[in-house]
Amino acid sequence: MRLVFLGTGGYHPNERRQTAGLFLPELGIAFDAGSGTFRLPALAAGTDLDLFLTHAHLDHIQGLTYLLVPLLLETIPHCRVHAAPAVIDAVRMHLFADAIFPVEPEFEYVELAPRVELRGAVITHVPLNHPGGSVGYRLELPGGRSLAYITDTTTDADYGDFIRGVDLLVHECYFSDDLAEWGPKTGHSSTTLVASKARDSRVGRLYLTHIDPHRPDDDPVDLATARAIFPETYLAEDLLEIEV
Repeated sequence: MRLVFLGTGGYHPNERRQTAGLFLPELGIAFDAGSGTFRLPALAAGTDLDLFLTHAHLDHIQGLTYLLVPLLLETIPHCRVHAAPAVIDAVRMHLFADAIFPVEPEFEYVELAPRVELRGAVITHVPLNHPGGSVGYRLELPGGRSLAYITDTTTDADYGDFIRGVDLLVHECYFSDDLAEWGPKTGHSSTTLVASKARDSRVGRLYLTHIDPHRPDDDPVDLATARAIFPETYLAEDLLEIEV
C-alpha cells in the first residue's frame, strides 16, 4: 500500500516544502488539504476521493479551493470531505465566503464518524491538543498493516494508546529541540518528544512532517537526535512515496 506525501511543511510553503497533505492512491483516501493539494488531481485522476481533515487552520484547508476545476472537469469524479461539524462550518463559512472564494466546489460534506469503513480500510480518530482543536487518524488497512497520522499537537496529548503498535506513524515535528520551548506555546511538537512518543508507543517506523518553513535545509529536525531515541525515524519530503 503506497503513501504519497503531498506536502510536508507547516504554516506556509517554502522553496522545498508545501503544506500538509497525504494520499493513499490505491484507496483514494487523502488527509488534509494544504498547499500541496495542487498535486492531487494528477495522482487521483479518475478516482472518487475521500478527504479527511484534521482541523480548519489555513495550512490544512487552503488546497480545497484547488479542487474546483478538477471536480468541474471530472478529473476527480467525486470528493467527500470528512471532518468535524465545526471544521465543515468553518470551511464553508470562511474559506468559501463570497468575498474570498465565491464558487464552492461540489464537495459532499460528511460529518466525521467515530469509525469509518471505506474500501477495506477502517479509519478512527482521536482528539489532539492544539489551539482551535485538531484530530489524529488511525487506519487499519487491507492486508493487516496500520498507519497513524498525527499532526498539529503537543505530545502530552493523550494519544499514546491510539497509535500503539502501528506499522507507520506520520507525526508532525515542527520544532527541533533548540526551539522546543515554543511547542507548548503554539500547540506543536519537537524532535526528542516525538521520537520518545514513537518509542514508547512501539510503532514500526516514524516519518516526521509539518516542518518549520523557516528551515528549508536538509536536516531541520536533527535526525541524529531522533534516531538515538528511535532508530527507525525518517524525514518526510514532498512527493516521497513509501510503502506502509
